[in-house]
Amino acid sequence: MILASIPSPETAVWYANLGFVEIPIRAYTLCMVAGVVLASVVTSRRMRSRGAPPTAALDIAVWAVPFGIVGARLYHVVTTPEKYWGVGGEGILGTLRVWEGGIGIWGAVAGGALGAWIACRQLKLSYTLLADCIAVGLPLGQVVARLGNWFNNELYGGRTDLPWGLEVHRMSGGSAVLGADGRPVMLGGLHHPTFLYEMVWNLGVAGLVYWLDRRYRFGRGRAFALYVMAYTAGRAWIETIRSDEALVFFGQRLNVWVAILVFLCALAYFLLRRGPRDYLLPAPGGEGHLTVTEEEFLAHRAAAESQAESQAESRNEAATEPDEAPTKG
Repeated sequence: MILASIPSPETAVWYANLGFVEIPIRAYTLCMVAGVVLASVVTSRRMRSRGAPPTAALDIAVWAVPFGIVGARLYHVVTTPEKYWGVGGEGILGTLRVWEGGIGIWGAVAGGALGAWIACRQLKLSYTLLADCIAVGLPLGQVVARLGNWFNNELYGGRTDLPWGLEVHRMSGGSAVLGADGRPVMLGGLHHPTFLYEMVWNLGVAGLVYWLDRRYRFGRGRAFALYVMAYTAGRAWIETIRSDEALVFFGQRLNVWVAILVFLCALAYFLLRRGPRDYLLPAPGGEGHLTVTEEEFLAHRAAAESQAESQAESRNEAATEPDEAPTKG
């Protein structure tokens, strides 16, 4: 007897009829966009607190997001080549249909990192400052984006009798397949909601990075390395219970080995890299920014606030002084 379970949506795509054309509105895309927005807002707040201009995060996102999408798609295509280049594969046109699903987080991070690096070079901003600031926003964005897998009825694990087991529909074209009785066709039994496990894990990762970064004030990209270590530690075990098709090497899914390798690289960086937090001050001449220490940043901000207070007092005194009109004898 099933005492409790998590239901799945029967529809992942809606259509807006404009009269002359129908525009598909995909839940997966909406979740991805919402995740990007949340990550950008959190990152922007953290960057502004360290001296970055208000639009810096948005300017960087303009480069990072497209590069991330391309990287994510390339990783998926390379690691699942039979779907596109095997017998009956979809070919080059299939690789371009990103809206049908199929992206990889490792490619997204690599591509997004390249796009962000290009943006930082153009804006003359510290790349490691960006990395440390995004270390909280990125996992929060991943939490929201993973909801798209729930709508698509995908990325579930093996069978389970746990009360949070997931009901899964057979999907086609963004909707549940209907049986002869007109009811949605379900997969047998309940399945591990691996997308939910990753959502919960990423929420914990964001909290962990935020707490440790406030306490130890990491710099030089070490907060980002901490995020990578925490994320990959969870991703490795979550991959072992997923049931979707994947390349397997030495008895483990490819993504498990990638997670282990990335974890070790992040750990080495975290242990070997040292240095204070980066802060930004406007460069002389108004072009770019200077990377300074926290002490220099706070001293500059205190001086600016003192100057602003002095100017405000001067204006108040000038406004309260009585007018001295000339008198005639």
